[in-house]
Amino acid sequence: MPEQEKTYDLVVIGAGINGLGILRDAAERGLRVAMVEQEDFCYGVSAWSGRLVHGGLRYLEHGDIPLVRESLRERELLFKVAPHLVRPVRLLMPFYSRNKRPAWMIRLAMLAYDFLSFDKSVKWHRVLGKTDVKKRFPAMSTEGLGGAALFTDGQVEYAERLCTELAVAAGEAGAEIFLHSKVAGVIKEKGRVVGVHAIGSSGEKFKLRGDLTINAAGPWVDYVLRGDEGSLRVESKRLIGGSKGSHIIVDPFEGGPTDVVYYESQSDRRLVLVIPWMGRYLIGTTDHLFEQEPDEARCDQDEINYLLKEVNTLMPEAKLTRADVLYTYSGVRPLPYTPGVSEWKIPRSHIVHDHAKTGYPGLHSIIGGKLTTYRQLAEDSVDLAVKQLGRGLKKPVSKNTMFPGARSSDMEAFRKNFNGDNVVQIDSAERLLKLYGTRAEDILQLVRENSKLGERFDPKSAAIAAELIFSVEKEFAETMADIFARRNLLAFEPGHGLQGVQRASEILGTHLGWSSVERKKQIENYETWLDHLKVPA
Repeated sequence: MPEQEKTYDLVVIGAGINGLGILRDAAERGLRVAMVEQEDFCYGVSAWSGRLVHGGLRYLEHGDIPLVRESLRERELLFKVAPHLVRPVRLLMPFYSRNKRPAWMIRLAMLAYDFLSFDKSVKWHRVLGKTDVKKRFPAMSTEGLGGAALFTDGQVEYAERLCTELAVAAGEAGAEIFLHSKVAGVIKEKGRVVGVHAIGSSGEKFKLRGDLTINAAGPWVDYVLRGDEGSLRVESKRLIGGSKGSHIIVDPFEGGPTDVVYYESQSDRRLVLVIPWMGRYLIGTTDHLFEQEPDEARCDQDEINYLLKEVNTLMPEAKLTRADVLYTYSGVRPLPYTPGVSEWKIPRSHIVHDHAKTGYPGLHSIIGGKLTTYRQLAEDSVDLAVKQLGRGLKKPVSKNTMFPGARSSDMEAFRKNFNGDNVVQIDSAERLLKLYGTRAEDILQLVRENSKLGERFDPKSAAIAAELIFSVEKEFAETMADIFARRNLLAFEPGHGLQGVQRASEILGTHLGWSSVERKKQIENYETWLDHLKVPA
């Protein structure tokens, strides 16, 4: 059987936040564009961050003023276009006498932060005395405490949903998406890269031909350039110097913070975060060079010990131990390869690398970037693509366009009126609003048409069966892992959804025609994926 092939203006490799931003921008500018991804949306580093949309306060320390301004501008834009997913959150930064960074320096940084976010809609910072800090955060150590700065940044509790909605918007604009399809290598003809060889989930081979190919594979950028054995290897110096960041997740405890706490560690003076997240606390992060395949990244015992030590210094009453760690996660930041530079000091700004300089015109690779600034990265990348292709709109279309889940002239009125006919229970309705925004109405409509889809299939969750169908019909999901880990987020709820997987496989199996063997395989593959969250022995 001949190898199938399709032709586009632009082929994007990688479905993290950066690749999806590029895909949407390019499609909306009128380019014929396709994406190929070896796993699923938000499978890699986009899911394993601290889930904050922030201006990068610590970048001030390294003098990267342009990146701070860019980040603050993009943060404000996300508050506007994705208010159902990106929300303002208050951060508390304590002044301890033991800090390397004295109180005056933090206060000065706060003034600069406010000045650089002059167009913001959120509150300016203020300084709290020791008594007010203790009222706000009772479990906090007061030894050497002189007060704290209170300021505002953003939180995207469900980064996976942000990525999914980018994909939905790109699909609406005409982009084609090939998930669970690995790039085996690039195609080079007449001295130019003209697309990629890919292998689908069933082993089928196909070609995606494009006048331009953008390698946005994050920490896998160099793996794509290397190609599979026997394929074309792009002659390129190493571009990515991956840095692993790990987090631990613990249950709430008495006196814990309601704000995000951003503080200086006692052992190495790095900045650590305690983040209220999904009814629990997300604590991180570490920063270590990682030379292995990015999907092998896992939180190790030394990292757990480090984070527990630091959080117990901040909150002695918590007395957290390894037994309190519910699960962990780790990701590899796609930072530029900068040998000899400390991980903490590697620049976080993005680079669009044109391989024409090394003999591979028609191929770009994306280096660096971060969740907050994905849209600016996409704009820069597509600007260059449009210039080189000689077609497509010169300016982005959707910069100020609401995300699919925020399309309402009055979001408050929408929330108030949602589920007015009591189609689902109150907690299920609240859950739908948090995850899907205005698109939650489409899920309710599925239940109205078939009341069986209102079933709560997991005893520990308010998730309903209609979400499963919606994920495969409207959000490109293909597997149980896609749904539980990156659509309905049951993977991060109590029990990880394991008490509901059997019933979910039956609901999906009936809808998709899965055999009993396929249903069992889907459950096993999801259980294997949960290894990403494992607490090391």
